[in-house]
Amino acid sequence: MAGVQFLDVKKSFGTVPVIKGVNIGIDDGEFVILVGPSGCGKSTLLRMLAGLENISAGSIRIGDRVVNAVPPKDRDIAMVFQNYALYPHMTVSDNMGFSLKLKGTPKEEKDRRVKAAAEILGLSHLLDRYPRQLSGGQRQRVAMGRAIVRDPQVFLFDEPLSNLDAKLRVAMRAEIKELHQRLQTTTVYVTHDQIEAMTMADKIVVMHDGIVEQIGAPLDLYDRPANLFVAGFIGSPAMNMLPGRLDPGDRTVFVSEDGTKLPVADHGPAAAGRDLVYGLRPEFIRLDPAGLPVEVIVTEPTGYETHMMVKLGGVEANCVFRERVQARPGEKITVGIDADRVHLFDKETGKRLSA
Repeated sequence: MAGVQFLDVKKSFGTVPVIKGVNIGIDDGEFVILVGPSGCGKSTLLRMLAGLENISAGSIRIGDRVVNAVPPKDRDIAMVFQNYALYPHMTVSDNMGFSLKLKGTPKEEKDRRVKAAAEILGLSHLLDRYPRQLSGGQRQRVAMGRAIVRDPQVFLFDEPLSNLDAKLRVAMRAEIKELHQRLQTTTVYVTHDQIEAMTMADKIVVMHDGIVEQIGAPLDLYDRPANLFVAGFIGSPAMNMLPGRLDPGDRTVFVSEDGTKLPVADHGPAAAGRDLVYGLRPEFIRLDPAGLPVEVIVTEPTGYETHMMVKLGGVEANCVFRERVQARPGEKITVGIDADRVHLFDKETGKRLSA
């Protein structure tokens, strides 16, 4: 196993820069997820690590070795793609052991590794089947098994769950996380799904427009987003954001653009007089008989929780209540807000202000 480092890595296609100086450190045995919207550069970064894309500037290290000019086959990595890419005419066993066969691994050793990987992935009873005889989840496990048998220093996953249905994605998330806990191999995983990132990663790298917006543990990013982009991207439903300013006479009162007054912790004199964005996660809006009246727009009962969209401070805001709220569109309810849970962002720079 080995750690991975991206050191001021840049990538351009012609004159168009797509990776704009990325620095990321990944520790040995760490599970790191690159997450961001389509076009942010996360898959390009992974392909550069794999050796499938050339680097325009900077360097990539695997362990203590710079691999910029090292061919993919010599980087001691294994990659699992979104497309399973299984050979249809080969059995599960032959698919999993094909890379070892190409390397000239003795048959006994190849069979031992394939059986060990199949045991880990629950594929032992499927080794003689063909891909057409497998479900989507089983095919994805075969693709993972093909990577495991190589015993690489680093696993690379490029949106491996995108082709699966919602229920199977949840199951496979748990399987991949359990697999990492068992093997403890350094893993770099790309996804656009922030729920996958939050539930699986030791560390998340949030990317946007070719740059790294923030790196941290899942709950650190959730609780302390560095800027408006991270705040809006991490979390489902997304954080509510209301533009406005602090009350000139009271720094613990935020005044939205429509004049609604909302509670906020004192962020110090530096926050006064600036155009701000009031950030509040949906679960931190609670029912409160003595609270602020808001108009209900949509109610979505999910069983355990009730999701509701309301009119708050002149914008549509999402709420998540544990109670079963019986309210129809157009009716009014009263809500309370915990001031200590509110984030303030500078509207011009997008950066979060510290309380």
